[in-house]
Amino acid sequence: MRASLAPENVIARDPKVCGGQPVVKGTRVTLRTVLATLAEGASVEEVVKAFPSLQPSDVRAVIAYAAASAEEDLPVAGVPAGL
Repeated sequence: MRASLAPENVIARDPKVCGGQPVVKGTRVTLRTVLATLAEGASVEEVVKAFPSLQPSDVRAVIAYAAASAEEDLPVAGVPAGL
């Protein structure tokens, strides 16, 4: 089990591993693969069963990382005219 769900403890990027795509640290499982599997309707437990090198906490950290990344990419609503 990882010490913390902080992205730097769970997610790694290395040009020599999976072409530099972000992966769960210590594995070759990409974040994209985990998220696609969840999007297809798999539960956290099913993801861990499909990818035994993962822990449930890894899957939750991937979800949290994706949510934080999406929040950063969302457009900020403009200030209404007249304010």
